[in-house]
Amino acid sequence: MLPPLRLTLVPLLCIAALPLFAACRQTAARPDAAAAPPPPPPARASAPAPVWNDSDSDGIPDPVELRSYGDRESFREWFTAIAEAQFYDASREWNEGQRDCAGLVRFSWREALRRHDRAWLLRMGESYDPVAPDVRAYTLERSPVGEKLFRTAAGSFDAANLSDGTFSEFADARTLKEFNSRFVGRDAGRAEAGDLLFFHQPWVQKYPYHVMLFLGRARTDDGGAADWLVYHTGSSASDAGEVRKVRLSVLARHPDPRWRPVAANKNFLGFYRLKILE
Repeated sequence: MLPPLRLTLVPLLCIAALPLFAACRQTAARPDAAAAPPPPPPARASAPAPVWNDSDSDGIPDPVELRSYGDRESFREWFTAIAEAQFYDASREWNEGQRDCAGLVRFSWREALRRHDRAWLLRMGESYDPVAPDVRAYTLERSPVGEKLFRTAAGSFDAANLSDGTFSEFADARTLKEFNSRFVGRDAGRAEAGDLLFFHQPWVQKYPYHVMLFLGRARTDDGGAADWLVYHTGSSASDAGEVRKVRLSVLARHPDPRWRPVAANKNFLGFYRLKILE
């Protein structure tokens, strides 16, 4: 278990969505004839059905990937802000039974895709402010795959994957690494906000993989640094674990070299980027 580091709290998150109103036009009745019955209202256009391609053959269907720069940046802002907020005050929306290293990633990912309106704020807690526009491609409430955000098996995407259990609401650290992110490198200079760091500790039989989330510049108490990360230590029978926030440069000097995020450490697997951001 890594040594605790504590800082201070920042308010995060909440953004309101604007309602859309449709204009309608009325046709005037002819003065020399009986008024004709009004025409039927135009049929409401239904949302186009997703085209289930996998153009980059990474196993994630194109409709789930965030294709615009703006959406990718919005997701990164929400994803990292929500994860960092759990260090200061874990949201009551984060199921206590899922509070571990991968659980922090899943929770932050899922909440980053939600509509961040007043109702979301009330659910999450008092310490949230808007940090970015919502993702425009879709929200969790209208996600192409529902809340089954995580791929759990290798291979390119096939439409049958939508119903055969390939996508799930759950993913452990190994599943996040193998099927939902791609390797960027072991050099911290290539990391971007929202990237994941993975470690493999083979002597831990049940859960040998561990994941951390790279923040870059922290939203609170960054100390002028841009190498912050956040992670959950994991739980045990006697300890529920905790969320920690630490600089990459500090972790690189960890007393146990197996936890150092440096290229010379064979237990450090490197930095990975979510496939939905590619």
